[in-house]
Amino acid sequence: MERHIRILAILSRIWGGLALIMGVSLLCLAGGAAALLRQPSNVVGALAGLAAGSFLIVGLIALAWGGASLWCGALLADRSPLGRGLGLALGLLNLLVLPFGTALGAYGLWVLLTHDGRRLFTTHAVS
Repeated sequence: MERHIRILAILSRIWGGLALIMGVSLLCLAGGAAALLRQPSNVVGALAGLAAGSFLIVGLIALAWGGASLWCGALLADRSPLGRGLGLALGLLNLLVLPFGTALGAYGLWVLLTHDGRRLFTTHAVS
């Protein structure tokens, strides 16, 4: 089970890095859409504002998600009980992100909810 926790920590860091890249990309798209707000047409300006706001919100959520995933990966590598709790919470949320998030979420829940996985985090907290 030790190997599975190490793999989960690595996958969580990779997933977090990809989410950070996506968040930065969406923030750049929000800036590009915001540049169109100066267009003389009311329709283009309204749609650009809607796009800029949507990209901004989703980009900030992706940055928060990526930061939480990176932090979770570091905590899992240290066998922190907080890492197990955060990993379970992110695993449940990842189930909604098809298809790769679902696979990562199911794997994370399997690793962290087994008796051996739970034991690795409780013995670390006691010692």
